Amino acid sequence: MATGHEVETRNTAYFRHDYDSDHADMRRLYEQAKVDQWNAAKDIDWAVKLEGDGGLISDDLVDIHGTRFWDKLSANDRVDLNRRVTCWRLSTLVQGEQGAMLLCSQLVEHVHGQDAKLFQSSQVADEARHNEVLQRYLELRLGGDIYPLGGNVKEIFDTLLATSSWHLKTIGLQLIAETFAVSLFRMLAESSKDEVLRQVCRRILQDEARHMGFAMLSLPEIVREASEAERREMEDFAVWALNRTLTGIFPLAAYEQLGFNLAEISEIKQLRRERAAGGDETAFRKFFRRDLHGGLVRNLRKVGLLSDRISPNLQSLGVNLAAA
Repeated sequence: MATGHEVETRNTAYFRHDYDSDHADMRRLYEQAKVDQWNAAKDIDWAVKLEGDGGLISDDLVDIHGTRFWDKLSANDRVDLNRRVTCWRLSTLVQGEQGAMLLCSQLVEHVHGQDAKLFQSSQVADEARHNEVLQRYLELRLGGDIYPLGGNVKEIFDTLLATSSWHLKTIGLQLIAETFAVSLFRMLAESSKDEVLRQVCRRILQDEARHMGFAMLSLPEIVREASEAERREMEDFAVWALNRTLTGIFPLAAYEQLGFNLAEISEIKQLRRERAAGGDETAFRKFFRRDLHGGLVRNLRKVGLLSDRISPNLQSLGVNLAAA
């Protein structure tokens, strides 16, 4: 039986009667989207055999790697945990791509510009393909296992789907979530042990960069013409989306399934926070954090939402404002 949940939405559809191009840069983004289309069933070499110890991502990306918890695990348990953490991470991503597909279908209705509507239509197809390719990977390498929808992921997409404002949807999805996704997929494309996963991530990356482009083209004018109250709302929404994206997402079930108790998991979470705060992270995690912070600061500044008012909020979340 299919599982899911319903979100009550209110979305105003704008039926455009003039179909001429009205935004040259957005039209170029749409034209690029047509050129970049790929087929998840045919353009990934699904037949590549998994080599190595059976792990799928770099062990450096498992929180306990290099700690006494890791040292206590047998070789088989290390591989098992690697695969469970991978499954958890990809479960979160496949659920996020489903949410993005639903959001972009709303944006097709809501945005007014002809070129914006065309581009959002192309992004619906992109997000559907990402949802498909990640699910295919889970089936191929992990037998179709998927972890339940995480609390933060559910809250983020329920909120974005329910808001009636297209620019708040865009801030949450294309500005914050897509910036995070680009850095994450780039790290996985560089660090994963599995060639198939590296192929999947590289393919998704070529789409995600375009998706961020929609925010870069559509938001600056909205921010520039906003009233003080409207601007504060957009800034606060960006902080909220960033907070929910960066905090509270942890592969709890993966550790529980391998037998870690609550005290040990609490210690692992604290260790993770301390490593991040002290800069004592693995090379791949440092690469991800530097790339993410640079992208967030650069993109928030470009659309006009990086104000002195919210800078302390970003710093409290660990975002390095000098990263870009």
